[in-house]
Amino acid sequence: MSRIAPRIHTDSAQIARLEALLPQLQGETEVQLTLHDGRRLLGTVAVQPTLQQYRNDAGDEGSNGQLRLDDLDAPVQQHHVWLDEIASIRRLPPRL
Repeated sequence: MSRIAPRIHTDSAQIARLEALLPQLQGETEVQLTLHDGRRLLGTVAVQPTLQQYRNDAGDEGSNGQLRLDDLDAPVQQHHVWLDEIASIRRLPPRL
């Protein structure tokens, strides 16, 4: 994984928002993500993400994290989502 992120965060309120997402993204959980740009993704969380330190293009350091989401309809398709792109998370009911 690259150590460069498109956006980094140093503001404590923003970092706390990102940290609050983590318990909702436990491994093997099926979720619907709504992203800030309006897209919705349905999938299974491959591994619970963590908040990590990255640098931006200017070399500044801050926090962000990446989520690998296996597509619900086509599990071989993976979505890699930056945590700060997530507007909301809805846990899906178990499939029978």
